[in-house]
Amino acid sequence: MSHPEILSERRAVLSDHVEPHAAAGGVAPVAAMGWPRWLHRLYAWTMAQASRPHALWLLALISFVESSVFPIPPDVLLIPMVLAAPHRAWLIAGVCTISSVAGGMLGYAIGALLFGTIGAPILEFYGYMDKFAEFQASYNEWGGWIVFGAGLTPFPYKVITIASGVTDLSLTTFVIASVLARGMRFFLVAALLWYCGEPIRLFIERNLGWLTVLFFVLLLGGFLVLRLL
Repeated sequence: MSHPEILSERRAVLSDHVEPHAAAGGVAPVAAMGWPRWLHRLYAWTMAQASRPHALWLLALISFVESSVFPIPPDVLLIPMVLAAPHRAWLIAGVCTISSVAGGMLGYAIGALLFGTIGAPILEFYGYMDKFAEFQASYNEWGGWIVFGAGLTPFPYKVITIASGVTDLSLTTFVIASVLARGMRFFLVAALLWYCGEPIRLFIERNLGWLTVLFFVLLLGGFLVLRLL
């Protein structure tokens, strides 16, 4: 059996589990699920943008700024882009990974530069440099794992990129951990979407409301964990 036939068979099996009763035009009848119309319009708009030529540039921009200042993760565009063009899944994941790591290096630079010009003098004035040195040693001891965990999970990655610059974590360690974590995250998402294909798209459309709630719960949960640390 050829590779396309195997994928087709697997997707057919997955389809049985998500009840893909699509409406005319190829979009599942999500409006009947009771979720706000604006949410479905936003989803339809995002899907339309994902198939346009400028989508890769927009994804690169979002991935870059999310790693240092922007609060919304690039998955919001990565997922519909892969669903809209599964044959470009690896290119999309690669652009997302490279841009995210580059943005992380900007966050690292922000932490390093701002600490040197603003943070350090304040700590010296209040006599807290010794305590900071203890924190720095503790952070750098586990820094690679911290960066890896933040890059792989919903935890705000930007916070760790800046903190790594502040504590002067080895740049080599930071880059390696970032490449591994962000690459695993984005390529895993792309692989799952490519492998499952249309059933996943129909599942998202039929459960858009709950998935949106889950997305924001995870996002806010990451910031809450940050405040509790």
